[in-house]
Amino acid sequence: MAAKNAQKVEIENVASPGRITRVDADKYEAMKRAFLTVLPATSPGLTAAELLAGVLAHLPEELFPQGAKAGWWMKGVPLDLEAKGIVARADTKPLRWHKR
Repeated sequence: MAAKNAQKVEIENVASPGRITRVDADKYEAMKRAFLTVLPATSPGLTAAELLAGVLAHLPEELFPQGAKAGWWMKGVPLDLEAKGIVARADTKPLRWHKR
């Protein structure tokens, strides 16, 4: 279980402009690092399922034991990075992401 005094980071949501959510900084940074490692630089990019499969090998076991909660973080981190202009979402079905 995470410590109550864990450092927090504020994340944005491209789908809810102006909305800020405070989340665990260590988990955020670990998922961000893994996500950007797996994410291709160009279109067409990868689907959410492809990204999740790819990031699991890059996540620290102590923060994401057996990939626990990785799915939630795979939603929040890309939305934040998209809001910050770091990644882009292709208008495809299923959705695909790539670096800007």
